[in-house]
Amino acid sequence: MSSNKNALIRYKTLDKCLKNKYRKYTLDDLIDACSDALFEFEGKESYVSRRTVQLDLQNMRSEKFGYEAPIEVYDRKYYRYSDPEYSIHNISVNESDLKAMNNAVQILKQFKDFSMFKEMNGVIQKLEDSIHSTGQKSIIHLDKNEQLKGLEHIDILYDSISNKKVLNILYRSFTARESSSYTVHPQLLKEFNNRWFLICLHKGKMYNLALDRMEKIDLKEDTEYIDKDLDGDEYFKDIVGVTVSETLAPRNVIFFVDSSNAPYVKTKPLHRSQEIVSENEEGTVFKIRVQINFELERLLLGFGECLIVHQPQKLRLKLQDKFKAGYRNYENLIVPDDN
Repeated sequence: MSSNKNALIRYKTLDKCLKNKYRKYTLDDLIDACSDALFEFEGKESYVSRRTVQLDLQNMRSEKFGYEAPIEVYDRKYYRYSDPEYSIHNISVNESDLKAMNNAVQILKQFKDFSMFKEMNGVIQKLEDSIHSTGQKSIIHLDKNEQLKGLEHIDILYDSISNKKVLNILYRSFTARESSSYTVHPQLLKEFNNRWFLICLHKGKMYNLALDRMEKIDLKEDTEYIDKDLDGDEYFKDIVGVTVSETLAPRNVIFFVDSSNAPYVKTKPLHRSQEIVSENEEGTVFKIRVQINFELERLLLGFGECLIVHQPQKLRLKLQDKFKAGYRNYENLIVPDDN
């Protein structure tokens, strides 16, 4: 059992003892009560030290957890609440607290139809009922696409990562004529640009598979799982998006953004390595250090004429060719005039 849960059980037990009007509790009695409560929850002997209970009482008296419990010692021996109506479960909540809690509930509600969070529906409803927020419109709105294909796979993929299970996935990429079968060792789930991806090991190499291209998923109970022990922050630190190369080194990408759009790039960096190289009245030159991948190209192209890649030259020429092809598409396009 986690130390946090242990502490909660002790606080709940102490609260029950301190508000009991029909029994006198010494410090030793409180220690025994906490030890008994932990034994009941854990099913094994669990002795709570004198120092631990003394610290618990001190924390309950303080503002640390918002309790400020009126604990007193009387007859130099016994512990109780000086206010017989007090309980840590009856803490008053002011209007500001209620608003903050309501905002949190409104955010949580936006996830309740997402399969990974369905088990939270009851918790969210209890929170709504307790702060009387039902029916209030959401002020904060998170971008999500509830009709996105592949979300039905989240549960089995999440469970397979948690329980270290190997999967067989029938998968068909956008460019493939037929579906292919992959035996994979799932490592991470990654959301990017409103799409979900499974980061997995397949035949000794790392792959990212889009959930919306998965057709069928089966457990492979007879195959031993290989755990790459990936840390998401570390694994994705040198990229934009989801495509990580095991062989490409990160490169310095230097680009210019005109003065009208530079503030957006300053306040929402393209990558955490972003820094300003120079700036003037015409715009700002930025630098990021990343692997060159498809997602980065798409991101840079999205700025259109507002952004110019200076380095590396290979990336600059590639984007130049794409803009030329786009120009030809528009130049040769004949569309009937609706007017």
